[in-house]
Amino acid sequence: MAFLDNRGLEPPEPMMRVLQALEQLGPEEELEVLNDRRPVFLYPLLEERGYVHETTENPDGTVRIRIRRRQG
Repeated sequence: MAFLDNRGLEPPEPMMRVLQALEQLGPEEELEVLNDRRPVFLYPLLEERGYVHETTENPDGTVRIRIRRRQG
């Protein structure tokens, strides 16, 4: 699993880093991302590109997003 820590970055850098990292993923790999906030503008782009995602809010207010290719 690949990991990105996007905390402290200003938009649109976190989104751009995620999209770049996804280009490097193998077909069965996942990307885990730690963000300061929910990436609401990223979600539609992920869906358009065939990815599914799951977002979990952490107690400290950050969010953890797991992204993988949609199966079948």
